[in-house]
Amino acid sequence: MDEVRIDKYLWSIRCFKTRNEATVACNGGKVKLNGSDAKPSKAVRIGDTIVVRKGIIQLSYKVIQPVEKRQGASSVSLYAENLTPQSEYDKLRSPRETFFFKRDPGTGRPTKKDRRQMDDMMSGFDSGWDFSGEDIDTEDPDDEDM
Repeated sequence: MDEVRIDKYLWSIRCFKTRNEATVACNGGKVKLNGSDAKPSKAVRIGDTIVVRKGIIQLSYKVIQPVEKRQGASSVSLYAENLTPQSEYDKLRSPRETFFFKRDPGTGRPTKKDRRQMDDMMSGFDSGWDFSGEDIDTEDPDDEDM
């Protein structure tokens, strides 16, 4: 076998759980073959480089041998070389800085007092976002070229 479809290959080397997931990823522009976007029917050959974006990380593989049937986890290394740097895997363990205000179901919209409390809490963090709803003045006060 000299070549195989990229969606079938990615499913075979266990990059995706189903072939449909691999097809959707290819159609969504999340798979690149040798630096260019790959459609699901694109042929994979020995020596090709595949980059797959899954969530926040980019997985990189080099094709050692094309394969059509799903392989066991221990034999995947015979068909694909994982070129993904450790820094990509470290992104999975990095803490995420998100805020979520939990409200009990059925309590309705926040009152003015609740809203002021949320605004006070958010003002302690400089995230670059303006939660007050007012326009931000971007002009330099020292600039007097009117």
